[in-house]
Amino acid sequence: MAQTRLPHDAKAGPTKSEVRAVLRDKLALGPDDHFAEVGSCTGAVTADAARYAGRVTAVERKRERVETTRQNLAANDLADAVDVRHAEAPEGLPDDADALFLGGSRNYEAVLDYAVETGVETVVMNVSRLEVAGAATEAFRDRDLLDEVVQFQVSHGYELAGATSFDSQNPVYMLVGSATGNDAEGDR
Repeated sequence: MAQTRLPHDAKAGPTKSEVRAVLRDKLALGPDDHFAEVGSCTGAVTADAARYAGRVTAVERKRERVETTRQNLAANDLADAVDVRHAEAPEGLPDDADALFLGGSRNYEAVLDYAVETGVETVVMNVSRLEVAGAATEAFRDRDLLDEVVQFQVSHGYELAGATSFDSQNPVYMLVGSATGNDAEGDR
């Protein structure tokens, strides 16, 4: 797979490459899938999804991040592969998404309601704050969406006094579920 290039930045930063690798596995996108992302920010997840899914829709509420998403998609020769929409979710989301990713926590309960109403097969939400992870887990459960919660942390090695030490990134809580109830453990 081609490495995603992100020459244009957004203050929030991209979803880290290691987190995107786990996300790709959980989404299990194929050429018949319509993937939708809420909060595209830099377009890192959107670009990854565009390499696998047949259709991709990215929704971003901040105009400057919409432009960043478009610029990074163009830098990866994916500008024509994604429908980028400037909107507040759940408005702007397609009614026929097979997979949905929430990269942020704004309006997540309304987005989860949308997922249930439209029967989204795979719903994944990344959270970095513990309190939000707990509330989001309950919101997934309340809607009978939750299949699993995965918590992981990535550390990168660096040289320190002639030896290797590690610099840790913040932990990520990944909530994975389905509004269709067709998920079986290990099928993702």
